[in-house]
Amino acid sequence: MTARTALPARPMPARSLPAGFTAPADTSLPLFCVERAGFDDWRRLQLPALGGWIDAQTFSATSGSVLLLPGEHGIAGAVLGIGDRLDPYSYAHAPFALPPGDWHLATDLDDDARRALQLGWGLGAYKFARYKAPMRAPARLAMDGLDDETLDTLAACVRVRDLVNTPTEDMGPDQLEQACCELAERFGAKIEVISGDDLLKHNFPAIHAVGRASYRAPRLISLQWGDDAAPHLAIVGKGVCFDTGGLDIKAADGMRNMKKDMGGAAHAIALAELVMARKLPVRMTLLVPAVENAIGPMSYRPGDVLTTRLGVSVEIDNTDAEGRVVLCDALAFAAESKPALLMDFATLTGAARIALGPDLPALYSNDESVAGAWIAASAAQRDPVWRMPLWRPYLRYLISGIADIANGGPSRMAGSITAALYLERFVPESQPWAHLDVYSWNDTDRAGKPAGGEAQGLRAAWAMLKARFG
Repeated sequence: MTARTALPARPMPARSLPAGFTAPADTSLPLFCVERAGFDDWRRLQLPALGGWIDAQTFSATSGSVLLLPGEHGIAGAVLGIGDRLDPYSYAHAPFALPPGDWHLATDLDDDARRALQLGWGLGAYKFARYKAPMRAPARLAMDGLDDETLDTLAACVRVRDLVNTPTEDMGPDQLEQACCELAERFGAKIEVISGDDLLKHNFPAIHAVGRASYRAPRLISLQWGDDAAPHLAIVGKGVCFDTGGLDIKAADGMRNMKKDMGGAAHAIALAELVMARKLPVRMTLLVPAVENAIGPMSYRPGDVLTTRLGVSVEIDNTDAEGRVVLCDALAFAAESKPALLMDFATLTGAARIALGPDLPALYSNDESVAGAWIAASAAQRDPVWRMPLWRPYLRYLISGIADIANGGPSRMAGSITAALYLERFVPESQPWAHLDVYSWNDTDRAGKPAGGEAQGLRAAWAMLKARFG
């Protein structure tokens, strides 16, 4: 075990502007944000020549549209068609639909809409550029008074994307640990790492079993921050840095994007960063079980029986159901300190995607107030999640003849629910707990949602935590 107590939080440097933003300048062009419902009124206010141009383009401010306005020396401005003015993605097409250059808001938006514009613009300007330079720069928004919390939220979303997009060669358990160490140093947090065979000495046998076949040692990363007298918040993230499926090996198409199987850890790390950056009055514990589910002489096997930290024996029905195996030790450990709220994020099941598709994370909770608050925050933030039932009769699909529970079973029924029920087995009944099964990925390019890693349910989670603890 290695333990590092960070020095007092280092002084924060002056905030640099994220991609797609610039300071106000006289050379910026006006940008009008117009909703379809208000387009006719806006159109009537324009000069006849400009109105004729708009009519000739058959522009009607439909969501996701852009119209460039002509001037004596080229482009004089642009009109952005928006849908829901409070949805950041209503504005996310702008950075690459507009020509490169500087633009300023020429429409009077209220504070909530301005924050949505800022967040959407930043999400739309994102490109993962670690290995390949973008084809072009985004248009830049020249805007006074950028909202600090919005910028912190944008940074958290970008962190998820960057972590998930990075190939496993450069984002294994070591690099996840390094990301947590950097946060600890930045915010004056304490960090402890238990790795390799020390996991067995400290009673984390399930994490060890899944990761022991890799040349990269499995580990449990623990970061603690905040006032000991404050309510305790525990955040757990599945950190399977690559998932071959183990001996129950995945087919090639199923393995292709498994660098994203640490998407739960990426969400947990980003949420922890938000908690610390915004100084939420909690005592926070971040736990990341970081492993690579590799194939080798030390691989755990179908039919093995593992004894977990909680003492619950688990029969391994399928080595590709590894996420729940590493999480059960981390959840049991987190629950030992009886936090006011325990939440976990995981790219846990393909079944959740079959049920809800790629954009809608599946939310499970044993606490009605937690679930209700997360759903309400989801609607307010335009950051969708969908609650699924912990339908306990389906525990029959996890019955083992030789162990307390199996990590899977022969039936393909209710795969997302049974995975959540497995996790719940390691959480005390009295412990408020929520689990989010996320895809963490965009399969195709869409405005503000480039193909690759994606933050899902994160903004809603932060809003829920603010309402609960703030």
